[in-house]
Amino acid sequence: MARGNVTVVLAHGAWADGSSWARVITALGAEGIKAQAAPLPLTSLADDIAALNRSLDRTEGPIVLAGHAYAGAVIALARPARVKALVYVAALAPDESEKVADVFYRLPPHPQAPKLAPDDNGLIWLPEDAFAAAFAQNAPAEDRAVLAAVQRPISLNCITVPAGRPLWKDIPSWVLIAEQDRMIVPETQRYMAERMKANIRAFPVDHTPSVTAPAAVTDIIRDAVRTVSGN
Repeated sequence: MARGNVTVVLAHGAWADGSSWARVITALGAEGIKAQAAPLPLTSLADDIAALNRSLDRTEGPIVLAGHAYAGAVIALARPARVKALVYVAALAPDESEKVADVFYRLPPHPQAPKLAPDDNGLIWLPEDAFAAAFAQNAPAEDRAVLAAVQRPISLNCITVPAGRPLWKDIPSWVLIAEQDRMIVPETQRYMAERMKANIRAFPVDHTPSVTAPAAVTDIIRDAVRTVSGN
């Protein structure tokens, strides 16, 4: 199987959209690896899984799924037929019956992590100053401004529902641990990665390395594609 036969599907996390993967998509494309970003509504875990599956339906052949942050929970519950590997980028990986909130709040937050609370519609928005303080503190100001401008809120229904049996129990997974993450505690990332028996890479990067360190993200996805394709 050639690498070009594998499609990489990228799922964004909370407070982001598909544009957060732009530099990774470009880098993979330069190597002849097809990549597309799946738009998630962030309205409920079930809605996001359904949206991801619709994106998978638009592809052919084997798939490597990559998820950032909250989307780690989503990619693990995708329709399994053609999914051959999972890549977690500073991502959450709840086990069966766990909620996203269970793993997110497993340890005390970083001192600069934002205070999160739902609005009257049950949606959680990231305060604008949090993009510089915790979400992408290593990004230049213009990138942070774009991230803040395109942010998508996440519903409580995404993080308070028990997850089903995750795909990482059955297929290989890779985990990028963000050692400078101020949103998801790095110790929690490592705990989940070791529980998954994942291929682990740790980098001194912030919570959004697809923007601030795209080469590191591209490298780990490339490793998963190489393993799936056999070359």
